[in-house]
Amino acid sequence: MRPVLWTVLLGGLLAYLAIAAIIWRRAAETLDNPPQRAADAALILGNRAYLRGKPNPCLTGRVDAGIALANAGRVKQLVLSGGVDKEDGRIEAEVMQQHARAEGYAGPLLLEPASTSTRLNLALSRPLLQAAGIRSVIVVSEPYHLWRVERLVRAAGFDKDFDVQYAAASTRCWQRWGMVFKGALREPLAVVNNAFNGYLH
Repeated sequence: MRPVLWTVLLGGLLAYLAIAAIIWRRAAETLDNPPQRAADAALILGNRAYLRGKPNPCLTGRVDAGIALANAGRVKQLVLSGGVDKEDGRIEAEVMQQHARAEGYAGPLLLEPASTSTRLNLALSRPLLQAAGIRSVIVVSEPYHLWRVERLVRAAGFDKDFDVQYAAASTRCWQRWGMVFKGALREPLAVVNNAFNGYLH
């Protein structure tokens, strides 16, 4: 049994590294190729709300990227998607809203405060965007996240309702750790989980 176990473990490790390499390549491509077309809104995906008693820089950095798009005239409004953070009970969308206003963003905001996963970010934001008459979006998240986001978008038909582009938020977390910080290290496992559940295309 021991050789079989080692074979399985080695196969799992190689699969993990292969997925991580694909994610890393797409992250680099997205960072090097920001959105080229203006859109109606930036859809900013949630993350853990607080870290060590302060707003999580991995989350606020995503908001900063959305604000930068608005300031550059690329989007007309921000849509903040994220529900209750199971680690501290805060609502991610509300933490993002507070940060955006504290940073001086005075434009229109829409909040989706119920989603608890990337898949639900898209599913629960969809009717909100449609009700607001939004036809085009730039989805904003950290670089490591976007390969999976693109596949969830396609699997859900989200891109049939909206013209979708992607913006990689180079947050402090990403700048410091890249693919070796906790969120990025978990991402290949999230890809496998989503694929196993039939969520990815």
